[in-house]
Amino acid sequence: MILANALSYLAVAAVAVVLVLGLVNMMRGGSPNRSQTFMRWRVILQFAAIIILMAVLWFTQRGA
Repeated sequence: MILANALSYLAVAAVAVVLVLGLVNMMRGGSPNRSQTFMRWRVILQFAAIIILMAVLWFTQRGA
């Protein structure tokens, strides 16, 4: 259970970090290609975070 919670927090934190990096790059007027790369990584990490969160919920419901 502790590992599942830690994995959930890590997935959400990874999405937040990439989002902030993309916003900082955009606000500084950085490379549009880099912003596009951050956007792609954010979408991929959001998908992974949703899968992880759903799996954690499913496993905790089955264990109860």
